[in-house]
Amino acid sequence: MRIQGLLADTRPLRNPHFRRLWTANIITVVGAQLTVVAVPAQIYAETGSSAYVGLTGLFGLVPLVVFGLWGGALADHVDRRTLLIITTFGLIGTALLFWLQAALGIGNVWLLLSLFSVQQAFFAVNQPTRSAVLPRLVDADQLPAANSLNSTVLHAGAIAGPLVAGVLIPFVGFSWLYLIDSFTLLATLSAVVRLPRLPVAGATGTPGLRSVVEGIAYLRGQPVLMMSFVVDIVAMVFGMPRALFPQIAHESFLGPEEGGLAFALLFAGIPTGAVIGGVFSGWVSRISSHGRAVIWSVVVWGLAMAGFGVAVALAEAAPGSARGWLVVAVLMLVVGGAADMASAAFRMSILQSAAADAVRGRLQGIFIVVVNGGPRVADVAHGASAAVVGTAVAATGGGVLTVLLTVVAAVAVPSFVRYRVTSSQSVSRARA
Repeated sequence: MRIQGLLADTRPLRNPHFRRLWTANIITVVGAQLTVVAVPAQIYAETGSSAYVGLTGLFGLVPLVVFGLWGGALADHVDRRTLLIITTFGLIGTALLFWLQAALGIGNVWLLLSLFSVQQAFFAVNQPTRSAVLPRLVDADQLPAANSLNSTVLHAGAIAGPLVAGVLIPFVGFSWLYLIDSFTLLATLSAVVRLPRLPVAGATGTPGLRSVVEGIAYLRGQPVLMMSFVVDIVAMVFGMPRALFPQIAHESFLGPEEGGLAFALLFAGIPTGAVIGGVFSGWVSRISSHGRAVIWSVVVWGLAMAGFGVAVALAEAAPGSARGWLVVAVLMLVVGGAADMASAAFRMSILQSAAADAVRGRLQGIFIVVVNGGPRVADVAHGASAAVVGTAVAATGGGVLTVLLTVVAAVAVPSFVRYRVTSSQSVSRARA
C-alpha cells in the first residue's frame, strides 16, 4: 500500500475520455518529437549553418505567442471539441507537407521554416484548448494527478523521441520521420472525435483582440492566478541554465566540442527528473494547499539549480574529479526536473480550478506563451551573464535568485500561499 501511495495516481484514467486522450498522447508525443528533431537536422543538412537552425526559435516563437493568445480566445467562444478536431487535422496536414517536401527533395530552407511556423500555429491553438477541456473531464481534486500523468508522457517523449530520431535518420532519412508523425496523430484524432460536445459555459462576444485583452484584464484582477504565472517566470528566466550546457560539458566536464556523453547527460537530466517525478507523483493528489506546494516546488528547483552551479564550480577547481562532479551535477538537474514537474502540475491545476470556464481557454493561451517564452529569455540571460561571470557563477546565481524572488513573491501575495482546492470547485463533467 505504501508503494502504491508513492506511484502516480491513476484515478483520472477511469474517465474514458481522459483515458483515450492520454493513451493517444503516448503515441503522438513520440511522433511529434521526431519532427522536432528532424526539422533542425534537415535545415542543418541543407545549409550547413547553425544560424539558419537558430531561426527555428524565431519562426516557432512568434506563432506560439500570436496564436497562443488568439487560440485561447477561440477556445472560450467555440465548441472546444470542434476546435480540437480542426487543429488536429491541421497538425496532420503540416506533418504530411513536411513529408512531401522531404520526399521530393525540394531542399528549400524558407519552405521548411514556413511549414514549421504553420505547425506551431496549429499547436498554439490546440494546446490551450486541450488544457481548458481537462476540468470538464475530471474533478478538481484529481487535476494535479491528471496534469502529472500528462506531464510524464510529454517528458518521456522528450527523451525517447530524440533517441529514436537519432537512430532512424541515417537509415530512413527525414521523410519517413515526418510520415510517422502524421500517422501517430491519427490516434489523437480518434480520441478527440469521440469526445462529447464541449460548449463554453457563459461564452460572450467574439474571439478577437478585445477578447484577448479581456482575458488579460481578468488575470490582472486575480492575484492567485497572476502569481501562478509570476513564479513560473521567475523559475524559468532565472533558474533555467540549459543555454550553458554545451560550454559546461566541454570546458567544465572535459567533453568534446561537438557534444559527447557529458553533453547528452546534461540535456537529459531535467526531463529524466520530470519523468521520475511523474512516476512517483501519487502524493500530489493528497495535497490540497496548491499555492504552498507551488512555492516549495519552485524553491526546490532553485536550490537544485544552485547546487548544479556549485558542482560545475567544483569540477572546474579540480579537473581530475570532473567525472565525479558530473554525476552530482546531473543528479541536481534530475532533482530540479522532478520539482519542476510538481510545480507545473499544481500551477496548471490552479489555472484550471480557480478560473471561470468562460476565460479558461485564454488563460491557458497565456500559459503556453509563458511556458515557451520563459526558457527562451533564460537562454539569452544566462548566455550574457556567463560571458561576464562564467558559467558556474551564472548557474549558481540564477538558482539563488530564483529562491529569493520566490520567497519575496510569497510574502507579497499571501493569498497565493493560502490557496487551497475545494470540492466546490469541481465543474460538471462530460458524460462518458
